[in-house]
Amino acid sequence: MAQATAFYLTGLIMNASRFSGLLLVAPAVLFIAGLFVYPLSYSFIDAFTVAGDAGTRFSLANFVLAFELYGDDIVFTVLIVSLSAVLIASGAILIGGYITLGTNRFLVNAVRILYRWPLFIPFIVAAQCMRTFLAKNGLMNGVLVEMGMLTPLETTGFLDWRGIVITFVWKQLPFVALLVTGSMASLDRAGIEAARDLGAGRLRILWQIVVPQVMPTLIVALVLSIVTMMSVLSVPVMISGHSPTMMTVQMAFRVNAYHDYGTANALGVISYLITGLVAWIYLRRGVAGKGGEK
Repeated sequence: MAQATAFYLTGLIMNASRFSGLLLVAPAVLFIAGLFVYPLSYSFIDAFTVAGDAGTRFSLANFVLAFELYGDDIVFTVLIVSLSAVLIASGAILIGGYITLGTNRFLVNAVRILYRWPLFIPFIVAAQCMRTFLAKNGLMNGVLVEMGMLTPLETTGFLDWRGIVITFVWKQLPFVALLVTGSMASLDRAGIEAARDLGAGRLRILWQIVVPQVMPTLIVALVLSIVTMMSVLSVPVMISGHSPTMMTVQMAFRVNAYHDYGTANALGVISYLITGLVAWIYLRRGVAGKGGEK
């Protein structure tokens, strides 16, 4: 009888603890479901349906219209984000490598302090700063004219695709460099010191020893940066008014000018697929790497 009572009380305690655990995670689950899962589901449904006389029906018409009108913008977005990701990765490796392998402590500390500044600036502020800096009569050209490197007639503005790339790189480079630098700092320096003793230069140590070990961290940071750049509206709107432009601008245009949520959601689904492909490549690489370790 005593054993049965103890077993019953133990079951009640376990159920109570399980229920209290559900209560703890419920706010977070409801928050994600209401602000992410529901809008995402609605956008998918709206992208694959059109309204007709017989009611709402399944159709790919929104995707056909999206590719017909904005095919160049889709390609432009992929190229801009890809180029920005390559430049961000290169810059992050160089910054992290210099902080890790540099011998001049003053310059190392200066780089460590300076590269983080854009990390805390919102995209809309970064876009406004770059709009002023990169314009034909902006700060960059003004400095070059004052230094005698250019004449006023030789100046040119960068408020086009180049300005978008520069803004993305300037804004996202500190985030990626911060993760890469932290990963490099945690490496065992025995291999680095052994390579130095054998006469390897800093560039060779960086590319052949350090970079392969921090590659997983670099890829994670780039995936997060690509997702961020794919979703930014302020930078292409404020930097470049040319066509083609990024998909986020055309999504906003379809909604504001035509109230065409179907085509806008179709462009959104295409952007989901692009970012999902990047994430899938990373996950497949991670699984393959674990399989190779085994």
